[in-house]
Amino acid sequence: MNDFRFHPLEPLRFPLINRLYKAHYPAGKAKRDEVIWVGENDNGIQCCVRFKQFDNYQLLTGMLVHPSIRELGVGQQLVQASKLQISQKTCFCFAFSHLESFYQRAGFQIISDSALPESLKSRIERYRQSGKALIPMRFVH
Repeated sequence: MNDFRFHPLEPLRFPLINRLYKAHYPAGKAKRDEVIWVGENDNGIQCCVRFKQFDNYQLLTGMLVHPSIRELGVGQQLVQASKLQISQKTCFCFAFSHLESFYQRAGFQIISDSALPESLKSRIERYRQSGKALIPMRFVH
């Protein structure tokens, strides 16, 4: 596997992220006000994660690893590389139930819905109503 470089996305390269989502995770769509971290190698951007910003916290969302390199540790490398961002202010995520252990290994801990800020409580409820099995988590270390 080629060596990866992990870094915040340069704004000019923003269209590449939505192209990656469209190809491999059509429900995901990046927004320009999000902080986006990417992992790339000689084949281009292979993974990304977005951080939706709120006043006192952020939501890690839309993590995508190219299907051809899943299960190789690239996702964990991306989360570790983006710890600079994750540590800036309280960071939550909504983990799909099958990815719970992935996020726990990355330093996230399961929390109750009641421990979420109000705007995230309504958001996770909407997502669940659309059929997504999500677990609220918060970064702790």
